[in-house]
Amino acid sequence: MYRQTIEDLIKQFNTNIKIGLSNDQVEIIRKNHGYNELEEAKPTPLWKKFIKNFKDFMIFILIAAAIISFVLGEKTDAFIIIAIVLINAIISTYQEMKAEESISALKSLTAPKCVVLRDGEKMEIDAKFLVPGDVVFIEAGNFVPADGRLIESSNLKMEESTLTGESLPVEKNTMQLDSENLQIGDQTNMVFTGTVVTYGSGKFIVTSTGMNTQLGKIATLINEEKESLTPLQIKLDEIGKIIGVIVLLISAIIFIVGIVQGRDTFDMFFIAVSLAVAAIPEGLPAIVTIVLALGVRRLSQKNAVIRKLPAVETLGSSSVICSDKTGTLTQNKMTVMDFFTMSNADKKTLIISSILCNDATITSENEIGDPTETALIRYGLDNKYTQNNINDIYPRIDGLPFDSDRKMMTTVHTDKTSFVSFTKGAVDEIITRCNYVLIDGIKVKFDKEKKTLVLQKNRFFAEKALRVLGFASKDYEQQPTEITSETIEDDMTFIGLLAMMDPPREEAKISIKKCQAAGIKPVMITGDHKITATVIARDLGILKNDDEVITGKELSEISDDDLINNVQNYSVYARVSPEHKVKIVKAWQSNNHVVAMTGDGVNDAPALRMADIGIAMGKVGTDVSRSAASMVLMDDNFSTIVVAIEEGRGIYSNIRKSIRYLLSCNFGEIFLLLLAMLMNLKVPLLPIHILWINLVTDSFPALALGVEPKDKNILDKSPRKKDEGIFSNGLIYKIVFEGLLVGLIALGIFIYGSNIDITIARTMTFLTLAFSQLVHSINVRSDDSIIFVKGLFSNKYSLYAILTSVLLQIFIVSVPFTQKLFKVTHLSFNQWIIVLLSSLIPLFVIELIKIIKSLNSK
Repeated sequence: MYRQTIEDLIKQFNTNIKIGLSNDQVEIIRKNHGYNELEEAKPTPLWKKFIKNFKDFMIFILIAAAIISFVLGEKTDAFIIIAIVLINAIISTYQEMKAEESISALKSLTAPKCVVLRDGEKMEIDAKFLVPGDVVFIEAGNFVPADGRLIESSNLKMEESTLTGESLPVEKNTMQLDSENLQIGDQTNMVFTGTVVTYGSGKFIVTSTGMNTQLGKIATLINEEKESLTPLQIKLDEIGKIIGVIVLLISAIIFIVGIVQGRDTFDMFFIAVSLAVAAIPEGLPAIVTIVLALGVRRLSQKNAVIRKLPAVETLGSSSVICSDKTGTLTQNKMTVMDFFTMSNADKKTLIISSILCNDATITSENEIGDPTETALIRYGLDNKYTQNNINDIYPRIDGLPFDSDRKMMTTVHTDKTSFVSFTKGAVDEIITRCNYVLIDGIKVKFDKEKKTLVLQKNRFFAEKALRVLGFASKDYEQQPTEITSETIEDDMTFIGLLAMMDPPREEAKISIKKCQAAGIKPVMITGDHKITATVIARDLGILKNDDEVITGKELSEISDDDLINNVQNYSVYARVSPEHKVKIVKAWQSNNHVVAMTGDGVNDAPALRMADIGIAMGKVGTDVSRSAASMVLMDDNFSTIVVAIEEGRGIYSNIRKSIRYLLSCNFGEIFLLLLAMLMNLKVPLLPIHILWINLVTDSFPALALGVEPKDKNILDKSPRKKDEGIFSNGLIYKIVFEGLLVGLIALGIFIYGSNIDITIARTMTFLTLAFSQLVHSINVRSDDSIIFVKGLFSNKYSLYAILTSVLLQIFIVSVPFTQKLFKVTHLSFNQWIIVLLSSLIPLFVIELIKIIKSLNSK
């Protein structure tokens, strides 16, 4: 549309810019195009969300175990198992109910009312009734109700950050554009749904409505992009399948052995259920959820709000951070970085002129006005010149507003004895209208040599991606009566230049170095121009070579496969569109990377949803981006992401410790039951014993492992690979060995106790298994360091957990009611000593192995 002439556009839409569409035309067009509103994806019914939670393989086994327990008369066990399954399903469904509201948030960006020309009359209508071809009027403060091509423009400026990510207002005009494939930010004769008029007024022909607008295309992308499973969800699913296979395999072996041994079929079912219960870590889902929730709480105290629990762990596995520039890597605050005058003595005049020739205001609460102008007032404050004082000395009496044709603005002032005008604008335009230049407070001739010097300085600033404004003045003997560009913006005296930019955050530079040291690649994605993006990225340390920069236009010209093959060669993406952001995320994911994506605008929502973890801005972010994200930065600071990654790595490490602990305990129970079966012994533990140990005794230490202090050098390691299993680095061997050790100890105690009485044997085995597992939780606190080096008291919650579980275990075997319920009995003093000493064996054996490994590695 931006390449067509206005005449061609009028013909295409069969409209009339003087009288608009007729009501009859509107009805016909609406039948073809529908209403000007966004469509929502069909929501998933609540019952489907609930049922979805029962499709997990491990859940199937638990349900089967519950049914068999019920049939065998073990109703307590059956009810406990079913309760666990239902509670997990309810929690999961509740989490999902709180999920995406992106389309609803998008609707809040559309204008409810607009002024339109129909049948020759201006009227206010609901924006939903607009159709292509309508002629719409806009002015400062209006939301744009539909996409359209400008046919009239008066000093029009638009704030398009919701679509482009860039906060500076864009000047609009009606001029036809010739270039192909222009990005939204470069389409200066177009207006877009959801953007805001910040200055001036205009009139446009509606070219797209509803889902065909740029905002509608983003809504379509949000609906199309499905959230992928997080690395943790994939790994937990992996655990479920492995455990499921183990359960079926062992149950089959046991059943066959039992038949060969001539055991009763009923007893075999009973033993199979015991094994199923022993193999499945029933408390694992709840423990993982609680550990993640504790991580969420810690991060919220560090300005990172997590919307989706698994996102905490995903942060830790992030290998690429695709970050927006404005506000995240930069301060989102235009700042004067440098100045130029012919002499330092003229700096005061330059600052005063920038304060006076200014429509913005700054109060203690906020900044009102164009970001460029507020930067000028702030620069004055930094140099001890306040806006109120300067305005009191030189009150404004007249002026000419900014005009995109003149590219300058002028204000006229008086100090009660004389009159002066100050002009600011594009450097080239200012210079051509100046015949004099200020040097040491004296007007001298602005000759070619001096103009060349100014232009060289302007070019120097531009090469540093600084936005440059020129300033000039003109003195009058009496108050000027004819305020026109020809009379007051000519024969002026050049004062100087002010160069500004949205500077990088200093803390972001430090955080980027941390990322690179941690093996994480930071990538800048921005809607800004290539030269600005290049300078900022180089300053931050993101960019090493210029060939690492690619523009949105260049990105559109390469295939998805080419980008996938070359994406690791690019560090900066400039002038990109929402579709490009999704394309970039997919390319990194295709290279097996875990991608974190930051964003604040509507344009970022599809990519935030597509990324492994979407990170929205809390201060300047839109509702849409926050709804689509997994995490929200309350301080909009890149450094907070690095803090969150560090926390995420610690959380994953602790979850891995919890899994190691729980599964080694479960393997101990499996080995105990399996070996007892193979040795033709009675069942050493009842299902209720195993359920109690798995759900209560083991749960407290497992939770305590979840808050184990993270290693100080956790960010010095490279991120784990996306396909790296949770049992990598020999974890499965540790689990099997530690489980076998605990199982053999418990089996020895059972054989000893069987010579006395089966109830005493089961009681001693019950206690030994529980206590040895509690002691084993101390081993698991560190993979390599012995506990006395790490510090036994460095995690007080671990000690509290062990003490609590020991007391509960003693309570079970001491109180008559629980003795009857658990079918256990009192033990003698000697039997207690045997239980306690046997329970300490795992601590000495595993810590000794750590010492030997440490000595061998030196």
